[in-house]
Amino acid sequence: MNTMKTGLLLAALTALFMSFGYFIGGQGGALIALVVAAGMNMFAYWNADKMLLRMHGAQEVDAHSAPDLHAMVARLARNAGLPMPKVYIIDTPQPNAFATGRDPAHGAVAATTGLMAILSRDELEGVIAHELAHIRNRDTLVMTVTATVAGAISMLANFGLFFGGGRDEERPNPIVMIAMMILAPLAAMLVQMAISRTREYGADRGGAEISGKPLALASALAKLQAGAQRIVNPAAEHNPATAHLFIVNPLSGANMDNLFSTHPNTENRIAALQGIAGDMRPASVARRSALDPLGGRP
Repeated sequence: MNTMKTGLLLAALTALFMSFGYFIGGQGGALIALVVAAGMNMFAYWNADKMLLRMHGAQEVDAHSAPDLHAMVARLARNAGLPMPKVYIIDTPQPNAFATGRDPAHGAVAATTGLMAILSRDELEGVIAHELAHIRNRDTLVMTVTATVAGAISMLANFGLFFGGGRDEERPNPIVMIAMMILAPLAAMLVQMAISRTREYGADRGGAEISGKPLALASALAKLQAGAQRIVNPAAEHNPATAHLFIVNPLSGANMDNLFSTHPNTENRIAALQGIAGDMRPASVARRSALDPLGGRP
């Protein structure tokens, strides 16, 4: 399903790119935009995950360099029925995490040093399970491609400053330039918003199922939200088009890039997880009763 979503997304963004290209340079601009979009789409599908990991300074770790984290990811991946993803650590004090990869066979999970510093083991398991749910749901394909394309749309606005709005005039039209500066970043944010909210709720539910600890994930979300608001993530601030990848919004709100939130309200996510915990508890009691109808009494 997400493969189809990605195809539709790329087609829509290619059309958007061509429209901006025509707006900037007429038919020639549209043709150039088509060529650029085709190359960008191919690059995004095959290489966006590697580029995003480098963008955030993620360093791959293994069973020797990070034995506890690696073992935790391996165990939860087995619970999720997934192949072992690559594991990365990002050296930043902001507590956060994200997953990437075009399919489960190429999945990767990245956690920040700040995340591992403040969470209990159960809470960390909940966060890792959430990211594995993204991989299992194949959200990461859409998320990763969108991060690349949304960033490109924002960059396109800058071209409008130099080449915009002057198809038949020697001097650029300032109204067209202003429109490009406003509409291109807005389009990028709308694309992110379109894929962010429902997938986060789905990954929260999936993470609760994989870890079996929905309340631990809820507790982790509360800590991560507080930490993200207090501690700046410079890489995310420099690349706001990647904000939707993270489990909580990494942007401080100091810039206009945070005007359109890419994540559901954390309190609503916590409430949903508490509801999931309530649903899971009767089911676990029923299973225990079926295994021990005497309730453990001799």
